[in-house]
Amino acid sequence: MHFMTGKDAVGGGLRERKKRATRAALAEAAVRLAAEHGADQVTVEAISAAAGVSVRTFFNYFDSRDDAFVVVDADASERVRQAFLAAPPELPPLEALRDALAAELREAERQHELWSLHARVLRSAPHLLVRNLGAQMADESGLAEAIARRIRAGDDSDDAGRASEPDAGAPPEGDAGRAAPGLYARLLAAVAGTAVRVSVQHWCERPDEVSYADVFREAFDLLAAGLPAPAR
Repeated sequence: MHFMTGKDAVGGGLRERKKRATRAALAEAAVRLAAEHGADQVTVEAISAAAGVSVRTFFNYFDSRDDAFVVVDADASERVRQAFLAAPPELPPLEALRDALAAELREAERQHELWSLHARVLRSAPHLLVRNLGAQMADESGLAEAIARRIRAGDDSDDAGRASEPDAGAPPEGDAGRAAPGLYARLLAAVAGTAVRVSVQHWCERPDEVSYADVFREAFDLLAAGLPAPAR
């Protein structure tokens, strides 16, 4: 669940804001250059020059050139997880996750062009699309763990005796000795990621007809309602 936005979604000190701005500038430069020339023709030197920083600075933010096309904001997923875990305990998991994602995506409309360019770059470079899918799966796994943690915390507050019971469909304990996310947590994380992706695609095709916020809200309303068949 990698976002083209979110650099202003969380405050922090001046140094952190500058770091987020530098990462965003590098990612934007990489995407724009790749859209114009093709990803394989873009060098780290060109990306750095376009963003007004040194090559050494580039590698402070990205491990490789291809990461600049894919890992647009490495901290976005962590911000979503933290916002989700900090949501009021009375909110159902789907609503808490919707609100956490909405806060991260609030700049989407302002960056419509960049969203579209990023999608074009990924479609034109299969190896980048594969890397992007791998990054999304890693994000999804981390989000599923956060969902499971919130559910376990709710169980502890409702009935301490239920804390030792596994989630429905949960696999055995993971390598770290903690319970792996159950089926609900895995499914919610996957569905939420899909909802973000589909809402972005839907909105990018008709940006003049509807706002992204409305598309995003409708997608999660449909999920909350159990995806009822649309009225004829």
